[in-house]
Amino acid sequence: MTSQPPTSAGPPPAPGPVDDLDCRILLLLLTEPGVGVLGASRRLGVARGTVQARLDRLQRRGVLRSMAPDVDPAALGFPVTAFCTLEIRQGKGHQPVVAHLASIPEVLEAHTITGSGDVLIRIVGRDNADLQRVIDDVVDDSHVIRASTVISLATRIDHRTIPLVESLLGEPDPAGAPTP
Repeated sequence: MTSQPPTSAGPPPAPGPVDDLDCRILLLLLTEPGVGVLGASRRLGVARGTVQARLDRLQRRGVLRSMAPDVDPAALGFPVTAFCTLEIRQGKGHQPVVAHLASIPEVLEAHTITGSGDVLIRIVGRDNADLQRVIDDVVDDSHVIRASTVISLATRIDHRTIPLVESLLGEPDPAGAPTP
């Protein structure tokens, strides 16, 4: 499941611990996104209200960011993926660049980073010529000093969270108490 990046400049809320039932609900939704709340309650053997309350709590805490469908850019006609490291002009912060990047539909992600660059973005294009157009749009900002781009030849491990959630199953609650 994917979602739009947070719009606030601050960090996301601390997720806090999840228990085995939370993990089982998340895994079911990740592996079978169309199962729905009623289907999940039946599959997991818990009340529908329990599943709904857990989902609401997981969303409030920022653990579950979205119930939106996962859309494949390549299937939409954007098969070329690239990653760009941007160096930005110091003194104005990241917000002017982030606002500019948010206006470009082909910019799928933007992360502030450590190292030689300041911002790492993932972009897509219809082909290499279209990718060049997107890169030109990205650097057409007075706050961007330099861009270094690498084109992805193949995705070997796609964005995933299932193994991470599975790794939490059976872990003790750090607070030592069951999570409602």
